[in-house]
Amino acid sequence: MKRDATLEAVRRKFELLRPLMNERMRRHWAACEAMTLQRGGVTLVAQATGLSRTTIGAGLRELRHPADVPADLPPQRVRHAGAGRPCLGQADPTLVLDLEALVEATTRGDPQSPLRWTCKSTRNLAEELNRQGHRVSYRTVAALLHDLDYRLQANRKTREGSSHPDRDAQFEYINRQVRTFQRAGQPVVSVDSKKRELVGDFKNGGQEWRPAGEPEEVRAKDFPDQRLGKVTPSGVYDLTYNEGWVSVGIDHNTAPFAAETLRRWWCEMGAPLYPEADRLLVTADAGGSNGYRCRLWKVALQGVADALGVRVSVCHFPPGTSKWNKIEHRMFCHITKNWRGKPLLSRAVVVNLIGNTKTKAGLHIQAELDTNTYETGIEVSDEELAAVQIEKHTFHGEWNYTISPSP
Repeated sequence: MKRDATLEAVRRKFELLRPLMNERMRRHWAACEAMTLQRGGVTLVAQATGLSRTTIGAGLRELRHPADVPADLPPQRVRHAGAGRPCLGQADPTLVLDLEALVEATTRGDPQSPLRWTCKSTRNLAEELNRQGHRVSYRTVAALLHDLDYRLQANRKTREGSSHPDRDAQFEYINRQVRTFQRAGQPVVSVDSKKRELVGDFKNGGQEWRPAGEPEEVRAKDFPDQRLGKVTPSGVYDLTYNEGWVSVGIDHNTAPFAAETLRRWWCEMGAPLYPEADRLLVTADAGGSNGYRCRLWKVALQGVADALGVRVSVCHFPPGTSKWNKIEHRMFCHITKNWRGKPLLSRAVVVNLIGNTKTKAGLHIQAELDTNTYETGIEVSDEELAAVQIEKHTFHGEWNYTISPSP
């Protein structure tokens, strides 16, 4: 009972003093407590405080032999200067150079480096450095790389290929057109299609909260389901009202499909918002089913202009600049975030996930399944193209044009 009371008393004193003590004061105080107790004082103090017997022993030696403590040791220091092994970068002067040669095999090292075509993990780097005669662990390699300002980084998509000389001028032209239409109260939309998605219990990138150890199980192989197939979300984004429409197609991504998506947006969302509109501005990529070289796209737009009774103006972004299309980073990216980690089990699931995508900025999306079939390989004759009521703009008429309803 006496030992338990002493143990509790030491523990209580230590808890009260611990916030006020540094490492040096802790070992000296613990040593004083151990010295005032009878036999077994070191063990009792170690049990009460959680300090190791080695630490308490160091405090006892410093108190019993104060002459061994350097006279110039300042009060703020808790340990003697020195101790520990020297830095490998100092003991092995060629280590850092050899490490950099392995990491940057092309610019700083030998193009025939043994790790030129190998994953340069810290373990592989350490193994190769040891093979060269150094003695280093993978943890030390990681520390050296951080000291050299290396970090784990993924590839970054920035190169867009050759740049058209009128690229900036086209961006400025699009900007002027958008502002002109918006000041006049006319609709301005951005159109594009997302990549085709597998429908079924397939893995979808991303994570979501689930009970620990219970991830949703999906197929191991990404072979398309013969019954469900794939879907292609084609979208229209309203730049003025921050609203969008997505047609989830079950067939090919063709120009008529893109035009049908535009027509459905107008009937469901555009006409109620712009009852007095007589013009429509569409911004689109330079390629794909709605590219400026696609003749079928212009023929399909003629059908849209006839059906809606409005003049449809189109401005294409210069080649290689599709990522600047507003629909990409104002609507499609949020759809991808909303369904991350969720298998697209059915077409209805795809439509519901898209339709329930929202943002703090007020994005609103409507989605609908398009069950139509769209034939591929349709060729447009010169006569059909000549029948399109197209008026090319004075600046880059191949990128900027207006299609009027047929007389």
